[in-house]
Amino acid sequence: MDACYDRVQAALQRLKLGDIAQQLDHVAAQAAREEWSYLVFLDQLLAGEQVARAGRDVAMKTKLARLPFVKTLDQFDFAAQPSVNERQVRDLATGRFVAHGENVLLLGPPGVGKTHLAVALGVAAISQGMGVYFLTVADLLDMIERDAKAGRLQQRLQTLCKPKLLILDEMGYFPLDAVAARFLFQLVSRRYTKGSMIITSNKSYGEWGDVVADQVLASAILDRLLHVSTTINIRGQSYRLREKRRAGIFHDLATTPTEEVLAPTDARA
Repeated sequence: MDACYDRVQAALQRLKLGDIAQQLDHVAAQAAREEWSYLVFLDQLLAGEQVARAGRDVAMKTKLARLPFVKTLDQFDFAAQPSVNERQVRDLATGRFVAHGENVLLLGPPGVGKTHLAVALGVAAISQGMGVYFLTVADLLDMIERDAKAGRLQQRLQTLCKPKLLILDEMGYFPLDAVAARFLFQLVSRRYTKGSMIITSNKSYGEWGDVVADQVLASAILDRLLHVSTTINIRGQSYRLREKRRAGIFHDLATTPTEEVLAPTDARA
């Protein structure tokens, strides 16, 4: 029996079934106690291997996604943001929009949870085996500047077209020059109906022309982004400053009314 056990362990290692090798003794002992059939015994071993592999896959995809943090929808305070339709967001978390190559755009002032929702949807997609990549517009602009000097813009474009879901955060905080605007247009065009995007922005669609510095190009980008998409407007005050306001430490600055900043709520193109 010892020789047989050694052969089984060696075979499991050669076949790269390390998790089965680790759980073999425990599962075999349970099978003997409960008098499992050979088929049930094999089923339990394979189930454990699948769970372990799925866990490693999620961990690897999470690392490759370069998320700024890992948060789920269960950690989002929907009660504090009544402008967000929880049912709609949880439906997006099923991943159907990614399967259909659709986009999600999250609009709202700073601090209302846009990035949290984008990350949570990314985490949900990863849990379903999808490739995800997170990028701020500031980081994208840095990449474009470096790649343009090195003549690697096409390689960068190909790289950003690979993930099933690309999250582009903080659109509108930094203006795009002509090179960056053309790159964004190419990126959106190549991913159109083939790869989904989640974009967060503090700007209404009517203001994108100022960000891109080219009204025609901005219209072309939005035309492709919004063709099959879901827009979620988030109104309200910043999470980060809420407690400061309550304590009287911080007072609101004069800002443009929310109604003027955002597009119609829950618009679907």
